[in-house]
Amino acid sequence: MSGINSSTVLWYMSRSTGVVSLVLLTAVVLIGLLITQQGRLPGLPRFAVTGLHRNLSLLAVAFVAIHVLAAVADSYVSIPLTATVIPFASGYERFWLGLGAAAADLMAAMIVTSLLRRHLSRRVWRGVHLLAYVSWPVALAHSIGSSTDLQHGWALYLATGCAVVVTAAVVWRLAAAARAVPRAERVTALMSARRRPGSRPGSGRDLTGAGTR
Repeated sequence: MSGINSSTVLWYMSRSTGVVSLVLLTAVVLIGLLITQQGRLPGLPRFAVTGLHRNLSLLAVAFVAIHVLAAVADSYVSIPLTATVIPFASGYERFWLGLGAAAADLMAAMIVTSLLRRHLSRRVWRGVHLLAYVSWPVALAHSIGSSTDLQHGWALYLATGCAVVVTAAVVWRLAAAARAVPRAERVTALMSARRRPGSRPGSGRDLTGAGTR
């Protein structure tokens, strides 16, 4: 079969929006990992970072929704609508589509709690928000396992590139966290620094962290 016609448009739509969704989700996770304690990225003010992160998240959700609806509407295979929210409920590609449903559920939980953030404690919001980092590898596994397009050629290179940059960002974030002085020890460290002979009043500034909340 060649070309795009009425019987293949949904297939192409599902595949293309799936690839775009993966790229957008990768960008969202990267920004979340690279944001400093002050909520900023190098060279960008905080409001710009917040807006970029929010808009990319909403755009990713829109593409994921189109991806899911196109897959369900495609008559080539039978995917029940319930399988998009209940993991492993599809008879077709049960495991890989189940991973996709699980990733979508995690994203939905993150979005709902973000919208209700002012009504939730910071601990609850942050705990659920961290699900974004769990949903990304699940979504990546779903994309590669359920789509032959991502198993070879340029699409495979793209998926591999997404995995590499996210892994590098995770390593960078963990290394930065390991170098940081724990909050519980910052006051003690600051007082110790001020007791040292010849220390200046502002010498402990870096120990407290500009973004301490």
